[in-house]
Amino acid sequence: MPELLMPFLAITALLIISPGPDMALVLRNGARSGAQGAWWTGLGCCVGNTVHATTAVVGLSAILAASATAYAAIKLAGAAYLVWLGIQALWYSRPHRGGGANNRQGVLIQTPAGPAPEPPIRGSWLKDFRQGIMIDLLNPKIALLFLTLLPQFVAVSEPRMTTSLKLAVIFVLISIVWWRLFSLAVGGIGGILSRRSVRAWFERITGVVLVGLGVTILLE
Repeated sequence: MPELLMPFLAITALLIISPGPDMALVLRNGARSGAQGAWWTGLGCCVGNTVHATTAVVGLSAILAASATAYAAIKLAGAAYLVWLGIQALWYSRPHRGGGANNRQGVLIQTPAGPAPEPPIRGSWLKDFRQGIMIDLLNPKIALLFLTLLPQFVAVSEPRMTTSLKLAVIFVLISIVWWRLFSLAVGGIGGILSRRSVRAWFERITGVVLVGLGVTILLE
């Protein structure tokens, strides 16, 4: 195992649980599709991390770090994608007319006590998975993170590429465990998120956050 494994684990844990665009997206999809939506989105984020980690290990990320044009192009695409996801969230948060909750067939559901809680929207797992991949893949900061993080924890006596690969695998495995636990936590509060008004406000909040993150990245 790498000699500097313990400090690497500490830094990795802090980086993974830090709020960012991926967490906002996982929460948003989790609010719409429950634990399954959160899990597939988080798993997609792990795939995006894997791609960035692999390119960092083989040195391809150095090209991105050295080319201002390449970095700007990916940053622009990533910012635009975040804004698009935010706009989608705001669009889905529009109030339904008629005073009741709609099921997937668009039929209004009423109960004696008032509108029934709206069930989770069972969207395509592939769509959530793809969004998770794209939100990390189009974030050049993650590429630079791996490029600058991994070498700091390779001891002088260790082979650089082999140790970097081990650290990258450990980073991804921790990410998978984190997103699994996080998705289960999202599923645990599914009863609250199933309320149509709560879900609508959650969509609005995450929509504003995603748009804000996209604009912030664009203006940096």
